[in-house]
Amino acid sequence: MNIEIKISKRPISYIAAIKYLKKRVNAIKMKKGKELLWILEHPTTYTAGIRSNNNEILDKKIKIINTNRGGKITLHNPGQKIIYCVINLNNRKKDIRKFITVIEKSIINFLKKYGIKSKSDRKNIGIWVKGKKIAAIGVRVNSWIAYHGCSINIKNNIELYKKIIPCGLSNKKITSMKNEGVLDIKNVNKNLKDIFSSNFNKF
Repeated sequence: MNIEIKISKRPISYIAAIKYLKKRVNAIKMKKGKELLWILEHPTTYTAGIRSNNNEILDKKIKIINTNRGGKITLHNPGQKIIYCVINLNNRKKDIRKFITVIEKSIINFLKKYGIKSKSDRKNIGIWVKGKKIAAIGVRVNSWIAYHGCSINIKNNIELYKKIIPCGLSNKKITSMKNEGVLDIKNVNKNLKDIFSSNFNKF
């Protein structure tokens, strides 16, 4: 499969990124665009998925951006890697659960490279390390074109999660690679690119 890979070195605003993804979805619908794998970071941004509610906002002063992805309220901030994708399931398996599994597997493979053992959870979507959430997943499908993606906490400020009930999981804690003791975090973009593109190409 011919997936365009895009790596942004500067933070990209959430709204600009979603506009870009939607344009790519429409281009693929018209058979005028390639599939996309995009690795980036966002400035500090709180977003609310289609299953969120206002009770999950603990600090009423924060600005929330509503989005059409699955899931609830979450945080994006510097030091967290976002892996966005636009994948045409019409040319692959029309199986959203299997697509989510590919994303889960890719995150687990990535963390394993840094010595972190993690796992997925069917009840609480995302990737977990010792009962703490290290990665969030949110996907939307339009005409069997899947987009949005996942976020992985690398070395971001996870104290900012205290302003919300992240992903609706009030009794769960959030962690990061740095908090799990990985201090020498090198080649992040390259490893993400290699692992995600390889797994998507096999799907």
